[in-house]
Amino acid sequence: MAGNSVEAMETDQHVERKKIHFGSLEEVERERLKQQQQGGAPVISPAVLAGIRAGNINMGEGGGGVTDVNHMTDRKHELLEEFEKRKRARAVTVPTTDSDVKAKLRDMREPICLFGEGPADRRERLRLIIADLAELGIKIETIQNREPSGNQAPISKDSVWYHEGPNELMAARFWIAEYSMPRAKKRLDEARIEAQRPGPEKAARRQELNKMLQQLTNSCSQVGDTRPISYCQFSPNSKLLATGSWSGLCKVWSVPDCEPVKTLRGHNDRVGAVIFHPEATLSLSSSALSLASCAADGTVCLWNLESETPMGEIEGHHHRVSRMCFHPSGRFLGTACFDCSWRLWDLEKQMEVLHQEGHSKPVYNIQFHIDGSLVGTCGMDSCARIWDLRSGKCVMVLQGHLKNILAIDFSPNGFHFITGSDDHSVKVWDLRRRKCIYTIPSHTNLISHLKFEGTKGDYFVSSSYDNTAKVWTHPGWTPLKTLAGHEGKVMCVDISKDQQYIATSSYDRTFKLWEREQD
Repeated sequence: MAGNSVEAMETDQHVERKKIHFGSLEEVERERLKQQQQGGAPVISPAVLAGIRAGNINMGEGGGGVTDVNHMTDRKHELLEEFEKRKRARAVTVPTTDSDVKAKLRDMREPICLFGEGPADRRERLRLIIADLAELGIKIETIQNREPSGNQAPISKDSVWYHEGPNELMAARFWIAEYSMPRAKKRLDEARIEAQRPGPEKAARRQELNKMLQQLTNSCSQVGDTRPISYCQFSPNSKLLATGSWSGLCKVWSVPDCEPVKTLRGHNDRVGAVIFHPEATLSLSSSALSLASCAADGTVCLWNLESETPMGEIEGHHHRVSRMCFHPSGRFLGTACFDCSWRLWDLEKQMEVLHQEGHSKPVYNIQFHIDGSLVGTCGMDSCARIWDLRSGKCVMVLQGHLKNILAIDFSPNGFHFITGSDDHSVKVWDLRRRKCIYTIPSHTNLISHLKFEGTKGDYFVSSSYDNTAKVWTHPGWTPLKTLAGHEGKVMCVDISKDQQYIATSSYDRTFKLWEREQD
C-alpha cells in the first residue's frame, strides 16, 4: 500500500498543469474578431462590449479594433491637471501677513476664515483661488499692487513718513534755529582760538588738571533720605545740590556743608530726576521756575525756591518718566517716557509741542546738545538716536551696545558725546564721522549715569552699580581716579559748574561730595 501511494504522488507531480499567459490580449482579440467576421458571427462579443462600456478596453476608430492601452485614463488626466494647477499656484504672489490675506479674501468676496483653518492654510487657499481665476483669464492684483482708494496716498517702504504738526511746533523749530546758530558760531570761534595756542601751553594746563583730579577725596557724606537716592544735580551757581529719592521726596542741600535747605513734596512714587533751570540762582528770582522733577507714576512737577509745594504740574504722561532735561535756553523741557517716546514741552506757552516716537522700547534718558540744536535719546532697545530739533529728523542712529543704554551726555566741544550701557561699557561717538570712535570697558556693572565737565569737556565722570564712580580724561579716555566709598550702587553723578566738586548719590541712601585734597 505504501509503495502504491508513493507512485501515485510521483505520477501527480508529472501531470502537465494548465499554463497562464500574462500580457496584452490585443492580438488574441484581433484574431478572434477576424474569425467571427469570416464566419458571419457578431463582430463584438457581449463581454468585450461590457469591457468597452466600463472603460477598460478602448476600441480604435478604424475597423473597431482595440486601441493602445497606454493612453491616459480620465483619472490620470485629472491628476495631471491638479499638478499643473498647483504648479501655477506656486508662481502666484500673495501677501505674507495674515491681515493682508484676510483683506484680499474679503475683496474677492471669499470667506476670510474657514473652520479649523490657520494662517498658512488661509494663505494657500488664497493662492489657489487666484490661480483658478488666472486660468480663466481674470487678472487679480495682489495687496502690494492694489491702487489706493479715495485720497489715500501710496506709502513706499523707503520713504520717510511725516504727520502734520501744530503751528506751535513750527514756531518752536524756527525759534530753536535762531537760538542755536549764534551759539554754534561762538563755539567754533572759541575752538579756533584754542587750536592756535602753543602745544606746550595746552599740555601744561592738561597736566595740571589731571593732577588736580587725581587728588580728589571724599569731603562730605550725608544721609539724604530713608530710601535710595536716585538723582543729584548742582545748581548753576554751584552753591546748592538737589537730590531725588525713591520715597518721592526732592531735597535741596547747601554746598559744601551739606545742610538741608528745603524739602519738596509733590510725588507719590520714585523720583527719576530733579534738575535745575539753566538760569536758576543766577538771573532768575527765587519765585520763578527754578527746578523740575519727574517720577515713576508719570508726574512732572515744576518748583521755585520759595515754596515746598509745586508751582505747577505737566500733565500728559501715562507711563513712567525716567529722565528729563532743560533746553540750554530754559524755554523748553524734554522728558523721556516709558511709552517708547520722548516729548518736548514749551514752558512759555505751557503746552506740548512735540511727541516724538522712534524707539522700539522705553526711552530712558534724554540730553540736549550744548548749542540747543540737537537732542540725544537712549533707551531699552540698545539704541540711541540723535534728533535735529530744527527739522524733526533723526540724523544719527547709534547701534553698538549689547544691552540697555541708560546714560548719554554731550561734550562742550560740540562733536563728541558718550553713552553708557548695561553691558558695562562706555562708548565715545563722533558726530562729524557719524560713528563710534572708542569703547571703554569702564566698570564691572551697568553704567547708571555720565557727566561731562561743563566748560571745555576735558574730562567726564561715570557712575556704576559696582559701587564706584570713575573720572576719565577726554580725549585719551584713560582713568584718572576711582571714587570709592559708597556701600551700595552709585545711581547718579554730577560735576559742579565751578569744577570744585563732584557729587554722587547711591542706593545706600547717602550722597557724597568729592573735592581736591587740601595741602
